[in-house]
Amino acid sequence: MKRYLSLLLLFALSAGAELRSQDKVMAVLAVENPSALDRSELAEVQWSALIKRNPAIDPANFKVVDATGAEVPWQLENGNAGGKRRLLLQLKLAPHEKMKLTVLTGKAMFFDSKVYGRYVPERFDDFAWENDKVAHRMYGKALENRKDNAFGTDVWVKRTERLIIDDWYKRGDYHTDHGEGMDYYSVGFTLGAGDIAPFNKDSIYYSGNYRSWKILENGPLRFTFQLGYENWDVAGKPVSVTKTISLDAGSYMNRVEVAYKFSGKELPAVVGIVKREGEGRVLMREKSGILGYWEPEHGQDGHTGIGVICQVSPLRIDEDKKHFLMHVDAKPGQPLVYYHGSAWNKAGHITDHALWFAYLERFSEGLRKPVIVRVLK
Repeated sequence: MKRYLSLLLLFALSAGAELRSQDKVMAVLAVENPSALDRSELAEVQWSALIKRNPAIDPANFKVVDATGAEVPWQLENGNAGGKRRLLLQLKLAPHEKMKLTVLTGKAMFFDSKVYGRYVPERFDDFAWENDKVAHRMYGKALENRKDNAFGTDVWVKRTERLIIDDWYKRGDYHTDHGEGMDYYSVGFTLGAGDIAPFNKDSIYYSGNYRSWKILENGPLRFTFQLGYENWDVAGKPVSVTKTISLDAGSYMNRVEVAYKFSGKELPAVVGIVKREGEGRVLMREKSGILGYWEPEHGQDGHTGIGVICQVSPLRIDEDKKHFLMHVDAKPGQPLVYYHGSAWNKAGHITDHALWFAYLERFSEGLRKPVIVRVLK
């Protein structure tokens, strides 16, 4: 019996070795962190660059391994967001670290999705999305005729890496913390946690709530969706907008790409963070395009940090009675890109304003010095 088991084990090991030997090297990637930051994020390489090097790469049959042979989590975008497919790689890099990754033939291991989102018709056309750190939602048409209508970006605070949107909506009691987080963030008729709107003569011109939605990328590492809005009047001029929003696994920040349609050379706009009563902490860095807010404590619910980052010029930061505001100019045919996000002290990772503002500074530097991925072979 023992001899039989030994032979069976030897056969299994030999079969595994044979399978591994059948994996062919399809490409080699050189990865470099050009910054002095510890990085834990998604790196990108154009799929067309990989195919150019090796047209035989099968999108449905490849894996990526590091120098130890460990598989690297990846996602191949559909390309719906911008027409160009990108391979997304989830990496951890030390300051100025360089590494090589190998693209092999073979079935990649299964990676649990760390992002999720969906249209929520059962809750007045909400659109909600999340990752392992944060959750947000935007409001749809069905809410507009109700007394509890709201406009801007909402925050659901989380202290679990589990994806919770479906469970919280099903339970219908997400304003109470049952150990995973809750929704205590109040939006109302404001820009909430980093939404954008046209601005003219000290007035914010809010659109209606979104009318159309489309999911462009659906994980496991990046969730991207698009919201469309009907025309509305901005100081006598018709304006419409499309917002494309992406959230990566492990990130506290959303990427927002805004495409306005209007007549004229430019459209002044503001990205805003709603103010709260009480003493909070504010970070305003016009030169680097960072606006941060650590809200006053919300009773027993704790503190929420909100942040906006935009690296365009010109840019100006100020405030009015309701908001901290980042002023930018939209141009026709040129999508405007900015980032907004949130953190909750009770999640146990970013527990005070200093840590939140430091995170925003690091994120901004990471945008200026993205991880470099080159195809070698």
